[in-house]
Amino acid sequence: MEMKEKTLPEEVVTTSKRGRREARVLVDRGEFILYTYADPETGRPLGEKDRLVLKGRETLEFFIIPMKDGKRRLLIPTEAKGPRMVWDGEKAVEIG
Repeated sequence: MEMKEKTLPEEVVTTSKRGRREARVLVDRGEFILYTYADPETGRPLGEKDRLVLKGRETLEFFIIPMKDGKRRLLIPTEAKGPRMVWDGEKAVEIG
């Protein structure tokens, strides 16, 4: 996103780890859905893979995979699947 040259309010300016001043600029806003996968018979989680769905101007989807160091997670872009059902603990609800 390119901005025209102008002075931005100090409330949006931050300093990077390298000491460079940067402005935080909104690209999009919306809502998100985060779900995981479980065994349908036992309800136990199947691994550590989660899926993140970001809904804004366009829908973006990612698998979230934990890194071996246990501190970071890798986001892997995936194709948007469209509407689907997930279990909210009491009933099936549509997302997408």
